[in-house]
Amino acid sequence: MIMRRPRSAAGFSLIEVLAAFVILALVATALFRLFSASLTNASAAEEYSRALLVAESQLEAAAGAQPLRETSDRGTGASGRIRWESRVAFEVLPEIDPDLERASEALASRLYRITVDVSFEGSDGRERKLSLATVRMGPRNPV
Repeated sequence: MIMRRPRSAAGFSLIEVLAAFVILALVATALFRLFSASLTNASAAEEYSRALLVAESQLEAAAGAQPLRETSDRGTGASGRIRWESRVAFEVLPEIDPDLERASEALASRLYRITVDVSFEGSDGRERKLSLATVRMGPRNPV
């Protein structure tokens, strides 16, 4: 005797197939959005890395100048999209005792603050900024 399956269990109905396609479309859309967001984040990280490299290079160049003196400089990166400005200025410590400050004027060296500000346009068109700073010892009265 041959057993036959009931007609309702022979395959998928049209509703079941449509539901499966809808679920597949939702999952695919979510994956594409996730992939797009990760590409955007990778692009932003690359832009920040380039700006940081320019800032570090300019900070090292300004801090390595001998003799160290008050000055400022500005320029653009090789691509023209990254703008930088470096400043070397006397470091003034706000918490220092005035008597100690007067006594330090007799010393041959003093502290200089070197600051580099970098600005660049992000992939979204907004202006981004990055700043680095360091403090170095230099002559009080550079020649």
